[in-house]
Amino acid sequence: MFNELVEKRRSVKVYANRPVEAAKIDAIIEAALRAPTGRAARPWEFVVVTDKALLEKLSMAKPVGAAFLKDAPAAVVVCADPSVSGLWVEDCSIVAVTMQYAAHALGLGSRWAQMKGNSFSEGKTSTQYIAELLGLPVNLTVQCIIAVGYPGEEMVPYKKEELRFDKVSYNRYGSKKA
Repeated sequence: MFNELVEKRRSVKVYANRPVEAAKIDAIIEAALRAPTGRAARPWEFVVVTDKALLEKLSMAKPVGAAFLKDAPAAVVVCADPSVSGLWVEDCSIVAVTMQYAAHALGLGSRWAQMKGNSFSEGKTSTQYIAELLGLPVNLTVQCIIAVGYPGEEMVPYKKEELRFDKVSYNRYGSKKA
């Protein structure tokens, strides 16, 4: 079940011109709200975006690596209040990946656009740009945006032989499986 989900999920770069049903977006958000979080702090907040004009503007939030957002029918902006938890980056990462697996389980594709640490333009971060665009309160920062939609291309799973098992050590670094 879960292993099959992990095996088949791939990041989707091209989306079909088809809206995502509200019930599926709700299911993705519910999965996110159930995600593990350090010390049960739940520092994250989400903005679901389905407005095409906003998705187009979000696709310009950083110079490279977000253009695919303009063609996605939906996206979830993953934000957090860093004052709530020192683990906010980890918590946002966990919740974002949870959304991606939930989307895949529902027959949808997804892709992560990293925003934390990126610049929109000289003197303005991606978070500042998105905060202005979406009316985020000043206590929130943006970790990433998860694009969601029906895949417009077939993404072939990695073959087991392509996995980097050479990066795995057992008991001591550099020790390989017996």
